[in-house]
Amino acid sequence: MATYRVMSWRGIPSQVKVTDDTGATVSKMLPDFFQQEIDRVAMAEGLAGTDEYLEAWAWSAEAEREGVAEPLAEELALEVAQAWQRENAAG
Repeated sequence: MATYRVMSWRGIPSQVKVTDDTGATVSKMLPDFFQQEIDRVAMAEGLAGTDEYLEAWAWSAEAEREGVAEPLAEELALEVAQAWQRENAAG
């Protein structure tokens, strides 16, 4: 069983980190859009380069899923990105 966490800034995901039962750990960044969105919001709120910006980064609670670190990190990054975009689609 692998464990994983998602790093986010104010709820905008940035990366996933997976550790499988062999001890292998893989981090996978989400597509560039997510860092651009984080930067856009931080700039709009005047937070870029501030302690408040740094304090807004957080890891999710650890969750479990069957799989091997590398392909699972790829799969989870895609799932997280798609879920966030569905939940935040303009409409």
